[in-house]
Amino acid sequence: MAVLVDKDTRLCVAGITGREGSFHTLNNRTYGTNVVGGVTPGKGGQDVEGIPVFDSWAEAMSEVRPNTAMIFVPPRFAADAILEAAAAGVALVVTITEGIPAHDELRVYNTLLRDHPGTRLIGPNCPGILSPGKANVGIIPASFFKPGNVGVVSRSGTLTYQIGNEIAQAGFGCSSIVGIGGDPVPGSSFVDVLALFEEDGETELVVLSGEIGGSAEEEAAEYIDQSMSKPVVAYIAGFTAPAGKQMGHAGAIVSGSAGTAAAKAEALEAHGVRVGRTPTEAASIAVEVLGGASAAPA
Repeated sequence: MAVLVDKDTRLCVAGITGREGSFHTLNNRTYGTNVVGGVTPGKGGQDVEGIPVFDSWAEAMSEVRPNTAMIFVPPRFAADAILEAAAAGVALVVTITEGIPAHDELRVYNTLLRDHPGTRLIGPNCPGILSPGKANVGIIPASFFKPGNVGVVSRSGTLTYQIGNEIAQAGFGCSSIVGIGGDPVPGSSFVDVLALFEEDGETELVVLSGEIGGSAEEEAAEYIDQSMSKPVVAYIAGFTAPAGKQMGHAGAIVSGSAGTAAAKAEALEAHGVRVGRTPTEAASIAVEVLGGASAAPA
């Protein structure tokens, strides 16, 4: 099993005819993802190495029945692309685009909640979702991972790759890796994805990779304590980040003492979650919990 993407995924890509969109779409197809089409207004009837291109999501839905959308369009078009895919009935929308205005993100979040409750949004500004050996939707370098029983959910892309790779090097693998993105208004939260891993029969342990800013990790700590039966290991980026400075993602900014890495780690540990102070330490703890030898340097 896996969460969100698997062998049943039927992927259609907004922005497939662009340089980045075509590059990553073809990488996803090479990995084994079933890519059924793309959407670029004005370019319907064309194809990208055999993948048909449609003018609209309604047309794509009528012709190839996608259940997953990947959004690779520029920021000013992204909100409308997400909502058009949702209106066409696409169940999962994965938005890679970064730099979407916060007001657009708020509009998308509230419109999906009100008008399209059957559509789940991952992102924006995320690396996507990988279920090793099954499907890859996004820009996650699949070679870093191998199939297994560890679920990974993260606000950061590159830190996820390091943790997953160290778990793989220790002889373990991942059920699914979900990058929720680090923007101020994410479509899905840690709690949303933790609930999926809790229900997934293949996942035996979850690694949560957070960062400074906001309260998502504190909310996750409460949820883990109240609703998770599976062990969760965490890593929080930004222990040395100066207050008031944005670090990386738009949501990674600390004001005063709220949202610091130390405060997040304290909240998680208070609810029984072991927190690594480095990605290597988090991977080492995960391997230890799974019953393997420590992956940390001696």
